[in-house]
Amino acid sequence: MRRITGALVVVCFIMASASVCLAGQTNTGCGLGSIIFKGQDALLFQVLAVTTNGTFGNQTFGISSGTLNCTQPSKIVSNERINTYVADNMDNLANDIARGQGEYLNTLAVLMDVPEVSRTDFYARLQNNFSLIYTSPEIKSGDVLRNIEALM
Repeated sequence: MRRITGALVVVCFIMASASVCLAGQTNTGCGLGSIIFKGQDALLFQVLAVTTNGTFGNQTFGISSGTLNCTQPSKIVSNERINTYVADNMDNLANDIARGQGEYLNTLAVLMDVPEVSRTDFYARLQNNFSLIYTSPEIKSGDVLRNIEALM
């Protein structure tokens, strides 16, 4: 029984190693390590790439700036704080957008990093396009955010 268990462990290890080697460098993510060890698909180089990224903490910079082989997020709806805020305040936010002013609308602008000098225009754009943002009484918060994003 021990031999069978040992053989199964060895087979599982070999299969896992093979899948890691066949995966290419897609599992190391982006960052400085992916640039330094570009094209090096061996397990050792992938570990070094990940270690380099972790040591220098550069992936956050790469993701937010769109550099270091990272893709910058293009959608505001991927921001969990905004998603949660809109979901928790749908009715109040709808009232503020309809009026073109209010605390809930201001908080949304802050969360979306709308510059203070542009907020009046932002509020007016949302107010003027209320029917494009809130397309039905049953609309979901994710749809509201996508509709707002389409107006920006």
